[in-house]
Amino acid sequence: MAAMRTHRRTPSRQAAWRALCAAALAGTLALLTACSDDSPSAQWNDGKNGSGQEQQQDSGPKQGGTVTSPAADATDVPASTEIAFQLENASNPSIELKSESGETVEGALQEDGKSWLPGGALDYGTKYTVTVNATGADGKPTSNSSSFTTMAKPTKVVRVSSFLGENQVVGVGMPLIVRFGRAVPEDFRDDVQRRLFVQATPQQEGIWHWTSPTEVHYRPKTFWQAGTKISYRMQTGGLPMGDGYFGRADVSVDVKIGPSFIMTVDNKTKKMTVTKDGKVIKTIPVSLGKKSTPSASGTMVVIEKQRKTVFDTMDDPNPANRYRTPIDYAQRLTWSGQFIHAAPWSEGVQGRTNVSHGCVNVSMAMGAWLFGQTRIGDPITVKGTEEKLENGNGWTDWNMSWDQYMKGSAIPYNG
Repeated sequence: MAAMRTHRRTPSRQAAWRALCAAALAGTLALLTACSDDSPSAQWNDGKNGSGQEQQQDSGPKQGGTVTSPAADATDVPASTEIAFQLENASNPSIELKSESGETVEGALQEDGKSWLPGGALDYGTKYTVTVNATGADGKPTSNSSSFTTMAKPTKVVRVSSFLGENQVVGVGMPLIVRFGRAVPEDFRDDVQRRLFVQATPQQEGIWHWTSPTEVHYRPKTFWQAGTKISYRMQTGGLPMGDGYFGRADVSVDVKIGPSFIMTVDNKTKKMTVTKDGKVIKTIPVSLGKKSTPSASGTMVVIEKQRKTVFDTMDDPNPANRYRTPIDYAQRLTWSGQFIHAAPWSEGVQGRTNVSHGCVNVSMAMGAWLFGQTRIGDPITVKGTEEKLENGNGWTDWNMSWDQYMKGSAIPYNG
């Protein structure tokens, strides 16, 4: 049997092998020592955290816009909702709103740049997706979306209406008048007022003023400029109005201001001065209320015009004030019954003596002339009588100073 051969390294080859291993070990130790400082960026990272889960790499500060209201996946959202959002390290926001069927909703950013209002009430019981687009601080576009669903159509609604009709031409003192079919609780009036928009061309400073829980007026700081074009919109469809009620619909109206036609009556002279577009065009003798039934001093506007009517006060408790008289060219100034009208029975004393029951008496000829010149909303100021006009007795918006008028707004005025 042949002997087994055993291979052995010679001493010189073994020494070389040991030297090679020692060198490799030294290099490894040196590498580990170099990576053992306290800097997190220098620590060993195998792409996993302590639990063996993948770590996400930090891509820098968050950028873009997010919707803050309505909340993501919110339901029962009012159809009047506006979209509130916030930006983080981004600018130039734009909003896209689409229904579940893909229909795009038009709208516009609000003045504060923090919210976006649809152009009208949204459809009831409909899912919408809103996307906030913006430009990140790095100049790259960003986009974030969320969805919400509007409420079912409400059964308790409030009718909102405009006193003025479409394309009506009115006087320079005409307030814009919005009426509500139900009283608006005080806590809700600021929300309602924020949905009342007025666009005047040329632009003029103005404000809303609540005359009652069911009526709000708008007037400029001074009389409207002649020829002004006005578009006003009540975006109240689906808007919460308290006690579970919601606005029934949106309403929009366009009107125009006619020439500046202003009447001023001075009790001292017993004359009416008529100014048209800044020029005096007529001086008219008048007779005002006698001492027992004085005319009211203050600024009023023409509320309504009746070519023929009958003044009937037979229910007055004072027999001396009872009468039933046919009247021509009647123009109402107050709810209590102060008019401009033709009074042929007082023509002999007009310009000299007050004999009326509080109205502004003019001759038949001047009554006809005035009736043909005036429009609803033309202002008249009566001065120097024994009684002051009570605010609310007619459209007395101009009987208040601008400071007084501003106090009737549900939203503080910033000018």
